[in-house]
Amino acid sequence: MVNYIWAFFIIIGIIYSLINGNITVVNNEIINSAASSIDMILKLLPIMCLWLGLMNIAKESGLLNIFSKKMSPIVSFIFKEIPKNHEAIGLISSNILMNMLGLGNAATPFGLKTMKSLQTLNPNKDTATRSMITFLVINTCSVTIIPTTVISFRLLNGATNPTDIVLASIITSFLATFIALILDRIFYYLGRRKYEHI
Repeated sequence: MVNYIWAFFIIIGIIYSLINGNITVVNNEIINSAASSIDMILKLLPIMCLWLGLMNIAKESGLLNIFSKKMSPIVSFIFKEIPKNHEAIGLISSNILMNMLGLGNAATPFGLKTMKSLQTLNPNKDTATRSMITFLVINTCSVTIIPTTVISFRLLNGATNPTDIVLASIITSFLATFIALILDRIFYYLGRRKYEHI
């Protein structure tokens, strides 16, 4: 759906430029934005490789598993429907940890594996389970302690102090996650009561 929306905006922009005779400006912007994108990727790549490399070392050394196990009691409390020894608990913990470190790219594989694992507990394969929905909520607005990607972008764009957003990031992401979980619970209980009365 998002692809259609962006395609619509692009087509409307080109048509508007043709009507106003500004198609040259559009061509220049396309060329400049392509060059800027490549430049940004080349500058961002070493930073992301460093962080992902450190996370890979942490994974291979077992440090990631230790942190995941420490988080397991909290994850088990939130996801009461998942059996305590199920692999999904560890995968959810790893995904949350990666998001806390601002490594969305590294969190994605854990997120996909988590959904696949949760699907094994799903009696109705065509409908998302309660745990799947809650995980999606947490994954979307996860608490971020170190917004690595944002700090990298600020560094590349010449910010005087790229890390001065850390405290604001922690507060806002914590509040977003807390409120999202409350809303998740509210909608769950409202939906359950609705079907109980049918």
